[in-house]
Amino acid sequence: MKNKVVVVTGASGGVGRAVVRRLAARGATVALIARGTAGLGSAAVEAGAAGGAGLVYEADVSDYQQVRDAAERIEREVGPIDVWINVAFSSVFAPFTEITPEEFERATQVTYLGYVWGTRVALDLMRPRNRGVIVQTGSALAYRGIPLQAAYCGAKHAIKGFTESVRTELLGERSGIQITMVQLPALNTPQFSWVLSKLGRHPQPVPPIYEPEVAARALVHAAEHPGRREYWVGGSTAATLLAQRIAPGLLDRYLARTGRDSQQTAAQPPTGVANLWRPADEDDDYGAHGTFGRRAHARSPQAWLSRHRRLAALTLAGGAVAAAVTRRARA
Repeated sequence: MKNKVVVVTGASGGVGRAVVRRLAARGATVALIARGTAGLGSAAVEAGAAGGAGLVYEADVSDYQQVRDAAERIEREVGPIDVWINVAFSSVFAPFTEITPEEFERATQVTYLGYVWGTRVALDLMRPRNRGVIVQTGSALAYRGIPLQAAYCGAKHAIKGFTESVRTELLGERSGIQITMVQLPALNTPQFSWVLSKLGRHPQPVPPIYEPEVAARALVHAAEHPGRREYWVGGSTAATLLAQRIAPGLLDRYLARTGRDSQQTAAQPPTGVANLWRPADEDDDYGAHGTFGRRAHARSPQAWLSRHRRLAALTLAGGAVAAAVTRRARA
């Protein structure tokens, strides 16, 4: 990523914030797009401390013109955009019938259309050069819907279908632009402290929980190796996606029994904060991490194996050969 110009949406907190730090440590110039001014400012400082450069471009990703204006400024002030990573989202924790039409529309505009607009702007700028990479931050919930997150699950499913459509168009054009998607597990981010919640208890990620740096490693790797159509991160993501393929009806019934309680905790009170309409980090910096650090894993063996499939295959093959030689010698 050294000397690359990379755009990250949702850069002020959570996964986006962790991605900014990792990109900067690899020598990238990172253009930070988000709404929260306090979070953006702190993220830019962290990028500089990590060895790269972070430049702030305040914009609401649900507004196409704001995204385009920010991207054109980036190209004028920094240079041609090499990589665009869509991360920004907002949502509502509530049963579907308790979400107002306005809330559902707003969550969809940010979480789904934010990716559509980012992808469109990136393609418009990259096409004349016939090069570039677009990375979509996905989720296990792009394949498997769960209770209390209808708006988020719907948007992530839509992003997956949208990305597949764009990918086939680029392949058909023999374009030099590549697009890939990274499906993430439950993460310890500020999401659970600042997303609008109508639950009686504090929302929580469904265990196992991973730190945002696990996601950041996968997203940056995908940006550097965009040839794969998608990456899965976390054993729980792999298990969920495989279970969805094999027994979706059984998974429906399991989630109907467990999905509500597993997403709430009485260990801490609800925050009362909501970033749906205005940024929660406009005045306060929430950083990359949420409040579940004691329960979060800093690494994912599955994600490492996914990134190093050839090495893992060679290791297994070597082990099989060694075992065969040992058995033959003993015989």
